[in-house]
Amino acid sequence: MQLIGVRTAPAVSRSLAKQIRTVGKVDVDETRLAYVNTKISGWVTKLYVDYTGKQVVKGEPLLLIYSPDLVSAQEEYLLALRTRSSMAMPPELKEVEASQDTLLESSRRRLLLWDITPGQIEELEKTGKPRTEMTILAPIDGIVLEKMVIDGAYITSGMNLYKIADLSRVWILADVYEYEVPLVRQGQQARIDLPYLAGRRLTATVSFVHPTLDPVTRTVRVRLEVENPGLMIKPEMFVNVEIAVSAGMRLSIPIEAVIDSGTRKIVYVEKKPGVYEMREVTLGSRGEQYVEVLRGIRKNERVVTSGNFLIDSESQLRFGTGGGHQH
Repeated sequence: MQLIGVRTAPAVSRSLAKQIRTVGKVDVDETRLAYVNTKISGWVTKLYVDYTGKQVVKGEPLLLIYSPDLVSAQEEYLLALRTRSSMAMPPELKEVEASQDTLLESSRRRLLLWDITPGQIEELEKTGKPRTEMTILAPIDGIVLEKMVIDGAYITSGMNLYKIADLSRVWILADVYEYEVPLVRQGQQARIDLPYLAGRRLTATVSFVHPTLDPVTRTVRVRLEVENPGLMIKPEMFVNVEIAVSAGMRLSIPIEAVIDSGTRKIVYVEKKPGVYEMREVTLGSRGEQYVEVLRGIRKNERVVTSGNFLIDSESQLRFGTGGGHQH
């Protein structure tokens, strides 16, 4: 209906959808991050991966270590193996045989704990010659983010040598205001816009909503996961994030129907053609085009969506803050 430019719309139950827009920062996926270290001490005799930023594949040699401890452990295993093989114990010395078996197994376990593979132990048994050097391999596919070792350096057990990250999938960390947090759930889809690649968009998934609120910014950290084809997005980059959310079916009216005076929210309800009644309303969730009405409007009542400011002005002039207006 349109009288002097006045248009109305009904209050009905509808799906209240909106887009939560924020800015996110790209970060490494912590589940795809690995530190490389050793369980033995020794000297680096060769660096195969000698600079930060290099791409490696799982199983690729990273460096070569000479370790006297490793040599001693292998010699101890060979000695136990030769002793056990060369001596046939009579039945009355079964305890001695059991002791030798225990020593042999203990020596083997020590090599395994130092990351010597069963295949390498089998080779040691065949050749009878200890390996003087040990090759450290890349544990995952990825990019070397940090290199903490140089050629010829002495390293100790437990010392971190490389930090490697698989960047084929990354995290995006975004902050969402507290009033929007109830709408964000794990598994929701989000659109990622890359401001430095015009027109390029990626689809991410909400993987975690942090359980605490930042008291300064009044925001909650939301983590999204996104595939990173061609490694086009890098850690520490900023991206634009849009999370599509829905508050479900709610009794709602068009946003433009609401007049917000700062102290109260008012709508004009059409009682009959040309007659409008002012109502104070309580609002709930807000969508892109519609807002939920918690109190003040009943279902199917028609509210003024265009011309309401004119009606309100005339109402103020004629009736002060009165309740009805006829035009």
